[in-house]
Amino acid sequence: MTAGGEGALVFIGFMGAGKTTGARAAAAALGVRAMDTDRALEERLGTSIEDYFASHGERAFREAEEDLVAEFLEDPPAPVLSLGGGAIASSRVRDLLRRHTVVLLDVDEPTAWRRAGGKKRPLARDRERFAALHAERSPMYESLADAILLDGAADTIRAASAALRDIPPGVKVVWAIAGGAQYPVYVGDVLDGQFWPVPGRRFVISDETVASLHGSRLPTAYARFAMEPGEGAKTLATAERLLRGLAEAGMDHDDHVVALGGGVVGDVAGFCAAVYQRGVGVVQVPTSLVAQVDSAYGGKTGVDLPEGKNYVGAYHQPRAVLADPRTLASLPAAELAAGWAEVIKTALIAGGGLWERVRRGHPNVDRELILACARTKLGVVASDERDAGRRQVLNLGHTIGHAIETATAYRRYRHGEAVGLGLLAALTLSAQPGLRTEVADLLAERSLPVELDPAVDRTAVLAAVQRDKKRRAGRVGFVLVEAPGKVQTGVAMAESDIRAALSELR
Repeated sequence: MTAGGEGALVFIGFMGAGKTTGARAAAAALGVRAMDTDRALEERLGTSIEDYFASHGERAFREAEEDLVAEFLEDPPAPVLSLGGGAIASSRVRDLLRRHTVVLLDVDEPTAWRRAGGKKRPLARDRERFAALHAERSPMYESLADAILLDGAADTIRAASAALRDIPPGVKVVWAIAGGAQYPVYVGDVLDGQFWPVPGRRFVISDETVASLHGSRLPTAYARFAMEPGEGAKTLATAERLLRGLAEAGMDHDDHVVALGGGVVGDVAGFCAAVYQRGVGVVQVPTSLVAQVDSAYGGKTGVDLPEGKNYVGAYHQPRAVLADPRTLASLPAAELAAGWAEVIKTALIAGGGLWERVRRGHPNVDRELILACARTKLGVVASDERDAGRRQVLNLGHTIGHAIETATAYRRYRHGEAVGLGLLAALTLSAQPGLRTEVADLLAERSLPVELDPAVDRTAVLAAVQRDKKRRAGRVGFVLVEAPGKVQTGVAMAESDIRAALSELR
């Protein structure tokens, strides 16, 4: 759909996603009317969908459904519509949806079955068939959606409604939830020098390299600040200089910080926003692959100490994230390659289609890949903002990866390179030699290191592991992999096993 809110707002999703309720909530927030095609179809047929399905069969029902839904999409009777779960199976309906803003209410299969299974739905009586249908339709829903909501609660939809009506062309939106915060994540051709989703004056923090490459892609800023590039600049001294610059420029609570750059810039600028006047808004504009697939989402901010990576920090969720894959074209080859370690990590956590795409080797860096990684992380963070449980899966490969960075004073390896080595160590600890070999091959395809430099002091790495900031009660919990999509957290490992995993990196 074109920008500016033309066409209808159309809710799609599997059985039990809450499309009817979601459409009503959006309509109420926008002050307009909503219509549900299932209810309209029952009125036209003069009977319930269940009865018509039983007496005429699925084929006749789909033909009647297609005619009514196509009619509604050609000339919408209301500004907000909700479609039946199977309506998108029609190619005619899919073509017509291009005229509208399509909102997917995402729901996993267990939740959908709990809500819809065994009830008056013809296709929700057999669990095995239900699960197969969910797997079949999910990729179609995702391909059609302009916006994806991971939570169909009425409060969430009301909060997201304004953003759903203003999506730039070529862009998809995921609505993020973390604790009490909610924000839009825009993925696609979103940086055009005009679009901006957050009101107030913009105070841009970038590094010297990125500022010259991409600063003109943003709307006019009130003030701009540059830091040195690289992990070495991720310090309290850098944060102090930037904070004093914000104060001297007169930033107040109605303004916001813009973090334009890779993971280092995002962490430092986000940290400055978290502590400046006890917290102001931040918009993350990630320009590296590591940042676009991982670090820009979830609200972790911070700086390093000599004693450990990210030892000083705060949780501070962004007001919005704008991830434009076109910025990746300016990355040096080695920097782009380093981002693949985070892609592989995310795919191991997600399993399913994302892992299958990544394991085939050399997938394109495009909107869909970035979106899939972002969705995986946002889904985890939605259930656990502050590492109390599920979010710990995101530390896969990072316990030893961070220790390698710390032991080498953040100079020997890029973050993604260290994480790649950490992934291999984690798979050794997981007793998954076949998967370790496969991941090593994927890293090697990108010219990423699969052996730890012999000059690196393994004893120093082990000491840094024991100081990991996520340790609890003096114990470091590791993230281990049983299989792609099945990850354990908080696993205690003997020192001898950790040493052996480090030794295998030779």
